[in-house]
Amino acid sequence: MKKIINRILPLALLMGIVYSSCTKYDNPPPVFEEFEPTVTTQRKVLVISIDGLAGSELKAIAPTNIEALRKTSKYSYDVLRGQVANDVASWATMITGVSYSKHLIRENTFQPTPKENSHDAPAVFRNSFDYVLQYKSVKTAMVTPWAELRNYVKVVDRAPVVTTDVAVKDSAINIINTITPLGTMIVNFRDVQAAGASGGFLATNATYKAAVVKADEYVGNIITALKARKNYVNEDWLIMVTTNHGGSNDDPKPGFLIASNKNLKEEEVKKSGFNTVNFKTDAIVAAVPDDHGLYSFGTDKDFSVQMQTKFMSANYYPQFLGKSTSNYTGWFWMQEGNQWNLEFGGTNNGGGGKQQLGIAAGLADGSWHTLTMTVKYVNSTTRTASAFVDGVFKSSYNVSASKNINTTELLKLGVVGGNSDFYAANLSIFNIALEPAVVTANIALKDITKHPNYANLIGFWPINEGGEGVISNKAPVGYDMYLSGPFSWPSMGTSLPAGNIPDPNAGGKSIILTPAAVSATMLYWMNIKILPVFGIDGNPFLNQFEIEFLK
Repeated sequence: MKKIINRILPLALLMGIVYSSCTKYDNPPPVFEEFEPTVTTQRKVLVISIDGLAGSELKAIAPTNIEALRKTSKYSYDVLRGQVANDVASWATMITGVSYSKHLIRENTFQPTPKENSHDAPAVFRNSFDYVLQYKSVKTAMVTPWAELRNYVKVVDRAPVVTTDVAVKDSAINIINTITPLGTMIVNFRDVQAAGASGGFLATNATYKAAVVKADEYVGNIITALKARKNYVNEDWLIMVTTNHGGSNDDPKPGFLIASNKNLKEEEVKKSGFNTVNFKTDAIVAAVPDDHGLYSFGTDKDFSVQMQTKFMSANYYPQFLGKSTSNYTGWFWMQEGNQWNLEFGGTNNGGGGKQQLGIAAGLADGSWHTLTMTVKYVNSTTRTASAFVDGVFKSSYNVSASKNINTTELLKLGVVGGNSDFYAANLSIFNIALEPAVVTANIALKDITKHPNYANLIGFWPINEGGEGVISNKAPVGYDMYLSGPFSWPSMGTSLPAGNIPDPNAGGKSIILTPAAVSATMLYWMNIKILPVFGIDGNPFLNQFEIEFLK
């Protein structure tokens, strides 16, 4: 018998080694907190989403119960919206922690939409509840009046069928009162978004404000129930109040996120420093999907375009900004080594073809330069395009032979027709030809609202969001740009374009929040390691404040 045992034991050890070597990656092991006698408190998460409530309007209304939570929280009134930020896309991002550019969910079916001209099946991403159920011994719940969302998050333990916000509140309280091992729950209120459809999504709209105050009352009811739980003293709850997006489904605005815990000190989290996009390949492009003719300047309209650029290499013939067809109808800017070219044409409209003005700009020296183009209509035979570099007039030429430069092509920023490597900042478009003295005096303007021709500004894009795929228009009128391709938002450190003031907080905490932060923070708080295989883009930002709550 002893000989048999001596033979079996090495074989068993060898089989264990062989089996363990087949593991492709190390999943975090399940943690059953209720059965660990050394654990004195249990991490738990409650998320409450008030759909349609913009961060700016929440700040203006400052309802009582949410304000009380904010006093023990890290919070932001400026959560970036995604490239597609309708109800479905935003909720998919919140639930999965994955940005729209990856999950591609935008329709009520909550199924990903295949990319155009692609035969590849869209990737499918797990939701945060799925990870909680895999790695924790807790119960989960989702309470929403939206049937399609409830069906999308079908893995939860409890998902009561409700149709009104008051029923959502009552069901949430019932779950809190009756499910002792409750570990994560998401509660969704929808009346605020419905109220904004009548009179606007603004704090000044009495109907909208009343809906926000009512939702805040429900938040207070739920928090009261949470604190009355029998085992509350041994539970460490993170309460996140947020929104799918601010504003309407068709015109979404930046949202908010309040992450509250009894040990957190009140602090508004913000981005610091300057981040912009590196347009390095023709796969990365920003465009206005539909400008409704705002940026079409026809035969005789005056206009000006100004942008700050930082070119890292001397490339030849890529377009990097413009609104033009490939056969020269419209206008665009081109790089030619160190030279900056202005191009005009009206081929499709009965006008002349390529009209080019080359400017010796020292473009590719790795420094920031301010490029300004003004276009002034004088008469049917004279339309003058002038070029300025860093506020200094360089040259001009007559582009009247192009005639009508209108085109249905999109206004685009990025590499077209070649390779390049550049950064961009502070793109502005005016519906007048700026005077030379105005150009010179304002190349280092720190506040665009102080520009003497601010009333003529029809587009202003700082290009400093630092995350997601929206380049927001900050002018009184105009449209946002949307990024496509493998874009990123690198920090520029101390290399700043003219007019950008060094951020005194740069180098410290720089926190950029998107809806994906909801899932990422939920998993972080539940002590679930976020592995690369999860594909999560969200920022679990509370990990930067552990000194406050890890004892």
